[in-house]
Amino acid sequence: MPIELNHTIVQSRDKHAAARFVGELLGLEVGAPFGPFVPLVTDNGVTLDYATSDRSDIPPQHYAFLVSEKDFDQIFGRIQEAGVTYYPSPALDRPGEINHRDGGRGAYFRDLDGHVLEIITRPYGSGPAS
Repeated sequence: MPIELNHTIVQSRDKHAAARFVGELLGLEVGAPFGPFVPLVTDNGVTLDYATSDRSDIPPQHYAFLVSEKDFDQIFGRIQEAGVTYYPSPALDRPGEINHRDGGRGAYFRDLDGHVLEIITRPYGSGPAS
């Protein structure tokens, strides 16, 4: 059996709001609560299990999503429509720009809890540097 990522737990201040926010931007349906989690399932079957944390200082994590050019346009449109600040790099510098690494497009943005989410149209190392 190949090794595949199945799920990861995403700490949040409000699991329902956090899953809904990311689900709406990415165009994914929020699943029914399962135990202490609110699941958000990606198209390749990996589940982001949102959990409410009692920590006041949730350490930010990074989640990258490989999307098609068409999906990038749709997601990016929702990011802009929602007024979410986006950046071309994980340094979160140069707000309002995207990147064109490997001949594709990419953008970084923060979710409600400060996690850094990324959408890319090409896997890193798959094309010409730019």
